[in-house]
Amino acid sequence: MNRNLTILALTGTLALGGVLGYQAKEGGVPSQSAAATSQANPVQASTAQASAAQDVTASGTLVQTRTNSPATAATAYDAGRARTESEANTVQVVKERQDGLVYISVTEADSSSAEARMRQRLQEQFGFALPQDQGGGVPATGTGSGFFVSAQGDIVTNNHVVEGASEITIRLHGSKQTYKAKVIARAPDYDLALLRAEGVAPSSIKPLPLGDSDKLDVGLKAIAMGAPFNLDFSVSEGIISSLERQVPVGSREVVQPVIQTDAAINPGNSGGPLLSSAGEVIGVNTQILTGGAGQSAGVGFAIPINTVKRLLPQLQAGQGGVVSPPSLGVVFTDLGSLPPEQLRAAGLPTSGALIQKVYPGSPAAAAGLRGGSNGELTLPSAQGTSALSTDGDLITAVGGQPLTDASSLQQAVLATGEGQPLRLTVRRGGQSREVEVTLQAFQFPQNQQ
Repeated sequence: MNRNLTILALTGTLALGGVLGYQAKEGGVPSQSAAATSQANPVQASTAQASAAQDVTASGTLVQTRTNSPATAATAYDAGRARTESEANTVQVVKERQDGLVYISVTEADSSSAEARMRQRLQEQFGFALPQDQGGGVPATGTGSGFFVSAQGDIVTNNHVVEGASEITIRLHGSKQTYKAKVIARAPDYDLALLRAEGVAPSSIKPLPLGDSDKLDVGLKAIAMGAPFNLDFSVSEGIISSLERQVPVGSREVVQPVIQTDAAINPGNSGGPLLSSAGEVIGVNTQILTGGAGQSAGVGFAIPINTVKRLLPQLQAGQGGVVSPPSLGVVFTDLGSLPPEQLRAAGLPTSGALIQKVYPGSPAAAAGLRGGSNGELTLPSAQGTSALSTDGDLITAVGGQPLTDASSLQQAVLATGEGQPLRLTVRRGGQSREVEVTLQAFQFPQNQQ
């Protein structure tokens, strides 16, 4: 989200949210990087997840950056305006999809929102007050991007564009008229929100076709549209740089798969569409990796459109609420984060999720999973020492794939829709068995948040 031509950033310290439960922190006094990862949400902080996220952020800072028939590559082109077939394709995609773009402006009066806290962290990090902090009780304002996804006028954008906003207005491409908009629902853990504007003529609503992000290849064209630095209707082009990237996403900064692109994405692009050469939306622009300058350095990230498609029915039925991710409802320890010598002494393997507690009424409880109770292993911790039970169920594989670290379990839960089954391989008493858990949203007790 662009704040009066400035930025909102995720600082270099990455915090991991509790999606499938929260992870007990064990295994010695945390290192500096491990301690930093727990600041935003103690519900779940996985050393393995922090390491995965740190790989992405080692050379920069993650900055949150606030598109009906498919277009095809042109077989002929005007040599005076488009000299190559690729140029002609880009021009065609832009012309066919530009009216599906939405510019979003917000007034933010909630100083306790995630956006306000993020702004405060930026001030501490860079040592100066950002221009959007207007002072004197004047609400901060900001801008972002979005796009139509239905004939009813539903607009997809990032949650961080609208979270904490007391007023939201939108404009359409090529028009100065503004419309008030309201939040239909938000999915903070996926950094997604669904808006609907009031009074927009049906003829002005141009929903963009949604592609299939599971069928992408590295090297394919990527076209980003939005309003970077509050500059209406800007287009940049690049390629899909990677499909193997995982970065912290959402208000609790849960590590999730994203699409990496070198198409220029800057503050103000947040929530805008990333399009393919077929004119289909393949992702929602959300973050950039910078060298500290707070602007594009050729590494941008987009939420895969299949994530949007999976959540869209829930968002459309949200009635102003929050769509929470599914959960197992357990407390567990990532064995990969514990000292090998401790694991050997306790007869434990070097990887897997060892369940410490199963909450009553949770999906895990309904599936018959059990937590530990013997408190057999004593480990040093930031508070002195802590007891780790070794007799709980040990999750060793998800969907038939060995569980190498806790982030794999978390990502599997995130990728499984609410009400859908998740197959776990669980070891109990030296015997392995398959357990099917039907995932549901689960509210943890307040003292465990």
